[in-house]
Amino acid sequence: MGIDDSTSVQGIHVVHDGPREAPPLVLVHGSGAASSSWGPVVPALARRHHVIRVDLPGHGQSPPAASYDVPGQAAVLAAALDELALASVTVAGHSSGGYIATALAESRPDLVGSLALISSGPSPDALLPQPAVLRALIAPPLGPLLWRVRSDAMLRRGVTAVCKRPVTVPDDLVDDVRDISYRTFRTVLRRNTEYIAERSVPLRLSALDVPALVLFGAADPRWDPSSAHLYGTTADARVELLPDVGHFPMLEAPGDTGESLLRFVAAAGR
Repeated sequence: MGIDDSTSVQGIHVVHDGPREAPPLVLVHGSGAASSSWGPVVPALARRHHVIRVDLPGHGQSPPAASYDVPGQAAVLAAALDELALASVTVAGHSSGGYIATALAESRPDLVGSLALISSGPSPDALLPQPAVLRALIAPPLGPLLWRVRSDAMLRRGVTAVCKRPVTVPDDLVDDVRDISYRTFRTVLRRNTEYIAERSVPLRLSALDVPALVLFGAADPRWDPSSAHLYGTTADARVELLPDVGHFPMLEAPGDTGESLLRFVAAAGR
């Protein structure tokens, strides 16, 4: 029987979909988003998996944290998975959620059997000039002022600005994004940059003995899509590009994204 419920585990909001007896699949959102960003792809995944979605600290329905460094967030996720008695699971991360997933594999290899990184930029030099609406919302002096008066329409534009295809932004995602503070968002962005500047994600994966799927939109306006080839140097990484898709494959191409994830998890034996 399928399930759809949520709870608090180790201080973070966790959403369960699909039958609990099915193989677990953990989904980690990116900066400034929430577990609801995975919504369109969840039904397909939940037919075969117990899908566990988390709201990282300071995002969605999870309270703020004292620190937002990537290893620290990975430690919070590890504690939640331990409480749920999960081990050797597939962890999929979108954008900077891929950094949290990678850091989890680095610190707790017993918890991660395979990794899927979706739109996760490999290093700071792969970052493209950001869309104007995002620059306005993120950078001072306008950022803090606009953040306080963000309308639903502005929040939706912030999501669609990094999409290539027309998308419908789910209402629950808009609600979750509204609750993220400007200070939290700026801090998370800085900590993410520090993590990939210290060591690129492809180099980090090369040091891990774990199968990995790297999924990029071929028209991603946030990260240079050609940078996906850097992951090709990792022996256990499989790189896929989705044509005419931007930074949010889960919203822009949920069918293709779900199929790629399901194929990968099946091939990894999860």
